[in-house]
Amino acid sequence: MPVPVVLAGRTVRLEPLAMRHAEGLAWAGAQDRAAYAYTPVPDGLEAAHDYIARALTDQAAGRALPFALVTTADGRVVGSTRFLELDYWRGPVVWPPVTGVPYGDPLTAVPDAAEIGNTWIAGCARGTGANAEAKLLMLHHAFETWGVRRITLRADARNTRSRAAIERLGATCEGVRRAHSRGLDGVVRDTAFYSVLHEEWPTAFHHRTAPVGHRAASACAVPPPPACPRRRGGAAAPDLSRPRASHTRRRGRRRRVCDDGRAG
Repeated sequence: MPVPVVLAGRTVRLEPLAMRHAEGLAWAGAQDRAAYAYTPVPDGLEAAHDYIARALTDQAAGRALPFALVTTADGRVVGSTRFLELDYWRGPVVWPPVTGVPYGDPLTAVPDAAEIGNTWIAGCARGTGANAEAKLLMLHHAFETWGVRRITLRADARNTRSRAAIERLGATCEGVRRAHSRGLDGVVRDTAFYSVLHEEWPTAFHHRTAPVGHRAASACAVPPPPACPRRRGGAAAPDLSRPRASHTRRRGRRRRVCDDGRAG
């Protein structure tokens, strides 16, 4: 089960979500409610307490690791994000597979795959690079500390702002799953899926992450990639039966993984 940790950058700090963040979340959630059409965002102090309680229940069950986004300049809470859909692939292969259950001691296990999601940010912090820096801090922790093989990101296909932010990071478009689930508005929504693999992290993402923890707005200064980003392939997958080793750069032949801008 992943251990709560503080992830600190230049403009934003990710703190383990706790009840002490309730007032800040309520303040952040009160801004520009129309912008929160696709992601659950607490509306008021009571809703903030309930939001945190539910997130901590998921954390205690090993299903998520939630954070509060806090500005480093003034300590103001400006949103929330989390790791979720934690999956563990080590140990003997069993069938049918059991997801979300670590092999061995759950207190020391770390995931082999995870998702970054449930992200929302107050209007005052949009365009500051805080969201990009938060994502990069989480990616850095997942790949460099946990050693995960894949990070997934998703967005309601209608949420062009979130999809553009994910694409600016360089995540690979995997396509759009049609009629995937019900949205917050009750409409059956399509969902756009993206991913970052372990072999892509030290190469394609190196220029964005080399000084992670010590840069911020520059992450947003990277020009947007093509509608369908390319990913690096050809790197050998690690042996899951052996302990994780430190990541090294791998070079491989680029290949296109999706075909048009609708999915990416």
